[in-house]
Amino acid sequence: MNPADDLAKRSRTHGRSGNPAKATSPRSGGAAPAGTATAADWISGARLRTLPLAIAPVALGTGAGVIAIAEGPWHPARALLALVVALALQIGVNYSNDYSDGVRGTDDHRVGPARLTASGAVKPRHVLVVALSFFALAALAGLALVVITQQWWLIAVGAAAIVAAWFYTGGKRPYGYAGLGEVFVFIFFGLVATAGSAFVQALTVNLEAWLGGVGVGLLACAVLMANNLRDVEQDRVAGKRTLAVLIGPLAGRILFVLFALVPFGIAVFFAFFYPTAWLVLFALLAALPACIIVLTAKTARELILALQLTSVTALLYGVGLGLAFAF
Repeated sequence: MNPADDLAKRSRTHGRSGNPAKATSPRSGGAAPAGTATAADWISGARLRTLPLAIAPVALGTGAGVIAIAEGPWHPARALLALVVALALQIGVNYSNDYSDGVRGTDDHRVGPARLTASGAVKPRHVLVVALSFFALAALAGLALVVITQQWWLIAVGAAAIVAAWFYTGGKRPYGYAGLGEVFVFIFFGLVATAGSAFVQALTVNLEAWLGGVGVGLLACAVLMANNLRDVEQDRVAGKRTLAVLIGPLAGRILFVLFALVPFGIAVFFAFFYPTAWLVLFALLAALPACIIVLTAKTARELILALQLTSVTALLYGVGLGLAFAF
């Protein structure tokens, strides 16, 4: 489950050996011997520019939770733990996708420099161990929240999020290969992350959290759609049936625009009750250019820019609404 899959890809192609250990190395242009990955490669594999999509729902949900607290101050420690859960899951799923797509051979068909697994610079099991380590970190932070709030049923929610993260591209039948990526991104990067962040503050979920979660979730879907539009031809060759592959590029571009702009209708609704929410509309300065780019793009580089703009939009939207609610 990776709504901003590898934002930094350039428009050049891997080797197509079908064997991750023999894929083209982004550094040498040939086969990369195992164990040659640098710290920079590992940091690149974490895809830090996807992290705004983890921060946005936590910020929005925390703000929504603050206004729902019946008595007493808000709980910054709980917000911090929720942020650790979201960030660790995001980084974990990035490494998980690197591993799963690499061993499956999907990355042999994709545009851009080779990933850790597909390049052969890192042994697949090492990438898997790192992915599982971040999932474990998310689980530990989530367990801390469970203990603090005494809401033991949250363990099931956290387990579902980790399972969904793994099976996005992992397992025998990954749902990301069956056109369901946007559905699960909307649920977990939108509703669950936002409502969960509100709940650990106030032990209830208000309308602000649910509607705000819809907005953040749609923006996460927009990021994923732009990513899949960029890779639509390569994914079709690899047998990865994303939503963009299933409905075609034209319908995908139109759907991207809806994903990116509908959240601002939600922001306008909130602005009638929280005046500073009007400021969230400044995020349209990033969202509208992203829509124009996606509708007219002819190259992968243009869609990479749209991905970046949409990721910034999500961050501004989530933080902006969260602050509007809290203050």
